[in-house]
Amino acid sequence: MSQQSAPRPTDLVVFGGTGDLSMRKLLPSLYLLDRDGHLDGGTRVIAVSRDGLTDADLRDKTSSAVRGHPAVQVVEPDVLRRFLDRLSHVTVDVGGDPSGWAALAAALDPGRDRVFYLAVPPMISGDICRGLDGAGLATPGSRVVMEKPLGRDLASSRAVNDAVGAVFDEQRIYRIDHYLGKETVQNLLVLRFANVFLEPLWNSRWIDHVQITATETVGVGGRRGYYDTSGAMRDMVQNHLLQLLCLTAMEPPASYDREAVRDEKLKVLQSLRPVTGDRVAEDTARGQYGRGTVQGVEVHGYLDEAGGPAVSDTETFVALRAEIANWRWAGVPFYLRTGKRVGHARSEIVIRFREVPHTIFPGTDTVPGAGSLVIRLQPDEGIHLTMLAKTPGAGALRLRPVPLELSFADTFSTRSPEAYERLLMDVLTGDSTLFMRRDEVEAAWRWVDPIIQAWNSTDTTPETYPAGSAGPEGAHRLIGRTGRTWHEEEQPR
Repeated sequence: MSQQSAPRPTDLVVFGGTGDLSMRKLLPSLYLLDRDGHLDGGTRVIAVSRDGLTDADLRDKTSSAVRGHPAVQVVEPDVLRRFLDRLSHVTVDVGGDPSGWAALAAALDPGRDRVFYLAVPPMISGDICRGLDGAGLATPGSRVVMEKPLGRDLASSRAVNDAVGAVFDEQRIYRIDHYLGKETVQNLLVLRFANVFLEPLWNSRWIDHVQITATETVGVGGRRGYYDTSGAMRDMVQNHLLQLLCLTAMEPPASYDREAVRDEKLKVLQSLRPVTGDRVAEDTARGQYGRGTVQGVEVHGYLDEAGGPAVSDTETFVALRAEIANWRWAGVPFYLRTGKRVGHARSEIVIRFREVPHTIFPGTDTVPGAGSLVIRLQPDEGIHLTMLAKTPGAGALRLRPVPLELSFADTFSTRSPEAYERLLMDVLTGDSTLFMRRDEVEAAWRWVDPIIQAWNSTDTTPETYPAGSAGPEGAHRLIGRTGRTWHEEEQPR
């Protein structure tokens, strides 16, 4: 992996600094970085909002957020005090009273690096950047971090990127995807490019198909208003799942360099075979959760969630079949699947190898679950390789799948950092390898847009599936048309 430079004294300015993302993820992650000695002593965190908080108010709110974060099992009082001392609040009404920009300018130190984190809806990103530029705060060395969703389609994505790009050049824009900060995702690159035995098998000759799954037991909850304008395709497939597909399918880069890695990811997106016309009905399935029982608890259906209309064709589950039209992957289907309110939460990449060309063991050519490499992102991060082995005992020879396990928790004594910890550290040190470049984002939208447009042009609606189930039947029909099954269905009972 690339060597990170040492962090420098930085003013990290978080717009939306008192909002949900900041309190749930950003500020607790920064506390953990401080606790582990990764923040320079001169680094400060300036939360920007319209709330009119005092510094003491912000610190009280942050203290509660840190103490309630699942990764902070024990709060170290001295560390928490040191971290809270880094925090201050500035009130800025973007597009309103211009005096807030002057207050922010007075809070910044000209001798420090500047990072502007936009933990806000993307539609106001341009307004913030124009405000920074007008106040003379967007210095040549400053960086800006953008959260998804970067638009609703290619046109709106370009509008957002144009507005931000008018102030910050591309090298200073960090488009964050928290999936790329997960330890297992980074280990996927190490698994592929630091272990010579896998490379000869990583192609269409030996791999039958690939499955990429990211499912949740939770529903949309209080995010129904947002989700109704997004849906699973925009919320998960266009960014998270396609990024995982890129890392799985990309060619070896010349080096672990930010542009070399991102160049290879872009080539994968540009090689995706378009899903248009009749192929949309054949290669996609979508669903919407109804009422049901999840882990023993009865839950609402999507239409019962507060904050949205009584009727909606927004999908909460998507399954797709993708193909990469290049020499390495021609003919290998990539099945992508994501959904809410299913029975089991899992994020994983499954590489399903082909059967042996000829078996010498009678009756063993249909053993389910064999020949799979599973990269588990959550829960229980690790790598799981299933192989066939002989069952001990005399008599008839019997084979069964057995796992070779690498559990990160059991193997390494150190704590795996949260995804935002890693990505915030990369921002502070100026490493954009794990962030999306503009041409990547646009290539992903070019593949996704025709599918969404085809859905919108028909009278079909998402198939209802019971909360707590494995998703809509259409997802099983999609993969079953070629005699394949989803990974969890292959496992021996």
